[in-house]
Amino acid sequence: MSKNTQSHLNRRDFITFSAMAAAMLGLSACATFSKDGRPRKPRALAPGAKIRVAQIGCGGKGFSDIMAHRDEEVVALCDIDWEGQTPRASGNANEPPKLSNVKKLIAEFPNAKRYTDFRKMLIEMDDQIDAVGIATPDHMHFLPAYMAIMMGKHVYVQKPLTQTVGEARELLRLARMNGVCTQMGNQGHAGEGIRLCREWIEAGVLGEVREVQIWTNRSAAKGPDGKEQVVWPQGMQEWPKAETPPAHFSQDLFLGRAQERTYSSAIHPFKWRGYQDYGCGALGDMACHLMDAAYWNLNLGAPTSVELKKIEGKSPVAFPKSAIVEYQFPARGNLPPVKLTWHEGGEKPARPPQLEETRQLAKGGQLIIGSKGTVYDGNDYCNSPRFLPESFHKELVEGGKLPPKTLPRVPENNPHKEWTAAIRANNPAGAGSNFEYSVPFTEMVCLGTMSILVGKKFTWDPVAMKTSLPEADALLYPTYRSGWTMADVAGKIG
Repeated sequence: MSKNTQSHLNRRDFITFSAMAAAMLGLSACATFSKDGRPRKPRALAPGAKIRVAQIGCGGKGFSDIMAHRDEEVVALCDIDWEGQTPRASGNANEPPKLSNVKKLIAEFPNAKRYTDFRKMLIEMDDQIDAVGIATPDHMHFLPAYMAIMMGKHVYVQKPLTQTVGEARELLRLARMNGVCTQMGNQGHAGEGIRLCREWIEAGVLGEVREVQIWTNRSAAKGPDGKEQVVWPQGMQEWPKAETPPAHFSQDLFLGRAQERTYSSAIHPFKWRGYQDYGCGALGDMACHLMDAAYWNLNLGAPTSVELKKIEGKSPVAFPKSAIVEYQFPARGNLPPVKLTWHEGGEKPARPPQLEETRQLAKGGQLIIGSKGTVYDGNDYCNSPRFLPESFHKELVEGGKLPPKTLPRVPENNPHKEWTAAIRANNPAGAGSNFEYSVPFTEMVCLGTMSILVGKKFTWDPVAMKTSLPEADALLYPTYRSGWTMADVAGKIG
């Protein structure tokens, strides 16, 4: 089989995938299952014992993730580039670069073993690891999470949980089978704002909600000087020029299951997110934050249809410069149907009539529009929801008309401590964005990225896991390059 050969997985492959997972990941069967052939369960923690944590992907979001667990025992760190440097803050070429995140972690955790290959780390340190954080590029969330869960490890996986619907669904099945505690890194789900929204909606303060508008300026954002700048590029029409990889960087490990490609500093570090091979674009990056309040509080579940309404900068290799996507959700019990519209790349919804003339919509935010009131939040994590207009919100507050706080709060609004508390309690449902919640949420987000890629409206059947378009169905499951294919898996079993 040639080096560039691609193998596309389908639903049948995923049904039989678990039996072959050990071989695919370079493991023997005994490394993933117990001696009696049953799924491995997590190690029971002794009272007062620290959780032994390993992190896969340390240079970006993984840095803050593992630092959030420094009160536990950080036993291992894995990254494909241990010499990476952070950009110069000012852009001045004469300014020395700051110490990289990976170098900071080496200094912070000198006793943690360091790896470049997550498979080698999990195999060698199997009995020394209780929990694993994963903050790799999107296309490589699934395999490390899959391997860790199969080995009975609790997992904290950055958003979006996976790049495809099929991968997300398989992680949920495995998490249930192995009884591990899980959490997706959409940290606003542990916050105060999302709970306030739920209490207001359940108390009927908004009335019937039939429309939600959500927007982001990503892939751009406000820079240190207050001006808008590109966070990662999108809309590129061709692959960047090939470069020689740095000696300390493994292009093979970066690619993982993705197709064979040449190295480019325009992709690594960080700018991979705009490329279809590795990321999910602005929608995949930000929707798991911005859609969270509406998805959870309105019990949206699976959409009936998804449609790309507008696109600028369509590309064969990258996600577009901007797009608008419309989701249609059916009635849910006593709740009416909902139209949710996503705007990215600076696109915004129409100005709501309740917004004061002196105010402008934020660069990113959400409007939850009800028959009695509209909630507006102008940040990414639903940190400060308010009714429109502001005078109405003040009237509700000062008149004591807002409902009481009835939902339990997460201590310190901290999703990491919420996850470790669930681990200590051996309670897979203990973390709010556990896979029972975050998998169907991720599926909904992935359907939006699919609509951008196919450019057409399609309907969705979540039970059959099938759309109305063959080209959309082809995106439900991942593609593996040689060395990561099902044929390779079958050849290693035995």
